[in-house]
Formats: sequence, structure tokens, C-alpha cells
Amino acid sequence: MNVSSAIADRDVEWKDSITTESTFVRRLLISAAFLYLTLFLFVPLAAIFAEALKGGLAAYVGSFLNDDALAAVRLTLLVAAVAVPLNAVFGVAAAWAIAKFDFVGKQVLISLIDMPLAVSPVISGLIYVLLFGAQGWLGPWLLEHDIKIIFALPGIVLATIFVTVPFVARELIPLMQSQGREEEEAAITLGASGWQMFMRVTLPNIKWSLLYGVILCNARAMGEFGAVSVVSGHIRGLTNTMPLHVEILYNEYNAVAAFAVASLLTLLAIVTLIAKTMIERKTDSYNRRKMQA
Repeated sequence: MNVSSAIADRDVEWKDSITTESTFVRRLLISAAFLYLTLFLFVPLAAIFAEALKGGLAAYVGSFLNDDALAAVRLTLLVAAVAVPLNAVFGVAAAWAIAKFDFVGKQVLISLIDMPLAVSPVISGLIYVLLFGAQGWLGPWLLEHDIKIIFALPGIVLATIFVTVPFVARELIPLMQSQGREEEEAAITLGASGWQMFMRVTLPNIKWSLLYGVILCNARAMGEFGAVSVVSGHIRGLTNTMPLHVEILYNEYNAVAAFAVASLLTLLAIVTLIAKTMIERKTDSYNRRKMQA
């Protein structure tokens, strides 16, 4: 028996050893997984929609037609429309720099990108209050020039950008590192400019992962509560996003309206999950075709 056949036999034995659990064990594990998801995911989601429709369809629809609710929806969409493209551009640039170049401070840059994942969103909001608040480092200068950041749209956008920075970059960095530099170097050798190289080589290779990161970034931007709560001031009709509007309605014992708005956020999360699944399939299909080429 040669070495290659021995390795193949060993791999077959190893695969068999992890797939020969009894039917009882398999069913037990699958049942435990479904039970866990039912108790901690499906039941709460069903409860949100049940409570939202408790007052009838008219009350449900009416929860979105008042001025405060419409303002919260508009503000949430506006913040996401600003924060997500900025983080997408930064994510592509940072991933390209980290994956394609060697430079002093690369690990520092990676650590800074990961920082929002380790820092509480409330702390990130307090950072901006410390910088731009009335008693903050730049507060007196901002007041003197009549510039409002805290308790205004700019503060909400900044806080949202901070907590959503990692999503696009972290999705692209390992992919671009695994792809290497050969294709870009070949394009440059053939006379392509930097922009042509990016549009014709880099972007087609990362498009599905980029879209995946953008979707996750958008979902987090729309659902962010902690950081936005600190910098918003909870001003009705002005600085309340949908998550903040849900909190205010619930604290006022307006449960039907609170769960109605919460159900809209839940629907956005479900749409995000469906889009995420479709993109994962597209990514897997694209990677298989590329490996076979």
C-alpha cells in the first residue's frame, strides 16, 4: 500500500467515525436544536406579531401613520443611507490596503476596525458626548459657531457609523487575503490603471461578499439602539429612530403601537436574513465556478 492510498483510507475512516452516531443521538441533537430555537427565537418573534395585531389591523396600520412614527422611519432610513455607503467605501479601501500591501501599523488598523465589536455601544455614544457635547472637548467651539452634533442628526450618524464600521471590512479582508495579489499585478503588467484594475478585477471578485457585508451593515444601522440612544436626546419627531420610538411607546404603555413598530424592524431583519441566505448561495456558486475554471 502506497502513502497516498493510506492517507485516503485514513480520511475515509475519520469521516466514517464522525458520521456513525446512532439514529437516537442524531434525532436528540436535532430536536434539542429545534427546541432551543423555538423557545428563544420563534416564540418571541411570533409574540411580537401577535401583540402588534392584538388591537386589530386598523390599529396596526394606524401605528405607522402618526407624525412621530413616520419621522422615526424617515430618520432611520436617512441614517442608514448615510452610514452604510460610507462604511462600504471605507471597508473596501481598508480591506484592499490590508490584503494587498505590507505597511507599518497594519495590525493596529485591524485592531481599530475590530474595536466597535469589543466596545459597548453605550460607551461609543459617550465618546461622542465627551467630544462634541456642551461640556465636551469641542463643545464650546461648536456652541460658538452654532453647530449641533449631539442631540441632532450628525451625532446619530456618527454613532451609527462607529458601531457598523467592522461589518463590510471584516467580510472582505479574509476574502481578499485568500485571493492574493496575482490578478491585480497581472492587470497592472498589462497596462491597466488603478481604477481599471479595481473595476475589472478586484470588484468582480468581491462583489458578493461586499453585498453581504453591506446588508449586515444596513441591518445593524437600522436596529442600533445603545449608541444612538446616548447621542439622540430622545426628541420626538426629530431624533428618535425606530428602536428609540419603540422604547418610548412601550414606556408609555402603548403596547400595540410599540409592537407594531417592532414588527417592522423584525420584518426588516427577516428580509435581511433571506437576502443573506441568497447571497451566501451566490457566493458559494461563484467560488465553485472559479475553482473549476
